[in-house]
Amino acid sequence: MTGLPVVAIYRTQILPLSETFIRDQALALRRWRPVLVGERRIVALDLGTMDVAAQYQGPVTASQRLRGVMGRQLGIKSPALTALLRRQNPRLIHAHFGFDGVEAWPMAKAIGVPLLVTLHGADITISQKWYAEGRAGRRWKAYPRRLAQLAAEPRVSFVAVSENIRRAAVKAGLPPARIFVRRIGIDPQSFIPAGLPVSEREPNILFLGRLVEKKGAAYLLAAFEALRRILPTATLIIAGDGPERAALESRAAAIGGARLVGSFSRDQAKAMLAQARVLCLPSITAASGDAEGLGLVILEAQASGVPVVTSARGGAEEGILDGVTGYAFAERDVAAMTARLHALLTDDALAQRFSVAAPLFVAANHDVQTCTAALETLYDQLAG
Repeated sequence: MTGLPVVAIYRTQILPLSETFIRDQALALRRWRPVLVGERRIVALDLGTMDVAAQYQGPVTASQRLRGVMGRQLGIKSPALTALLRRQNPRLIHAHFGFDGVEAWPMAKAIGVPLLVTLHGADITISQKWYAEGRAGRRWKAYPRRLAQLAAEPRVSFVAVSENIRRAAVKAGLPPARIFVRRIGIDPQSFIPAGLPVSEREPNILFLGRLVEKKGAAYLLAAFEALRRILPTATLIIAGDGPERAALESRAAAIGGARLVGSFSRDQAKAMLAQARVLCLPSITAASGDAEGLGLVILEAQASGVPVVTSARGGAEEGILDGVTGYAFAERDVAAMTARLHALLTDDALAQRFSVAAPLFVAANHDVQTCTAALETLYDQLAG
């Protein structure tokens, strides 16, 4: 990729296991050469042969933590990190999440290149007042002020991963003319139908995601309890971890037929999808305003030939074809969720029809190569 213009993809930590979507998008670039740049490289996600430039390696020390806190409060970055970024000779800096965008701008400004910030979800859907009051932690109290300053800079643009996120960004005061919708997408070849045809599978429901308020797992258990009364053979697997796990496990034990299996790898997700009859993502808008961006898991499920039932904001609108590859329902509507799940668990012809249509929909609309090509066109425009 020598000779291609360089885009510095900025993340404070490079890269947590949960951020395969950032890695996969970077690897899908064809006309730009990605260099992952950040404050610290952590040994987590396999980055292959991608170029990485980090100020620190491994666990953070007390002095490094103090410098980082002071820098975030003052809105500055260390000269060493700015120099490291400058040495990559980027034409553009692309920061993921608004949190990293406000940290990257002083460096982008110092080296004289434009900044593009991808907004994913909590960084823009959570109420700015919630942040300002410190309810998301002291570290982010200044985030609304710094985001407003960022929005006023003409050399800063934003990517929203769905139309829903774009609406949230406009509502938060970001300039509509500089907000571009670019989906991230997935590699359809990484998730392909496996196992028995969906129509021949047991009535198994699968949930994949963090066990936090916005994922709505508590509502899924309520629907599952109602479903078991009319379909006693139905089972539910909830895969993931988070602060709601203990309460969910207690309720699941009382219902019966449901089990929580904890954190999972990509290979484990594929194995669970190969046995699932339907995937359910019953996301809600949390008290803080936090809401789903799109939910890549629903794309992975459909690519695997598994129908989806979801209330995720971006997912229900853009991530499925309602009535063709899955079903959408309103947030917290347990009765509608129960009815949609029952239909797919009991109607073999319906489930198989959705299963056949789902991978075609993902390949046509959410292929990471196609999505990333559109992103590179935006890179071209912003870098001039």
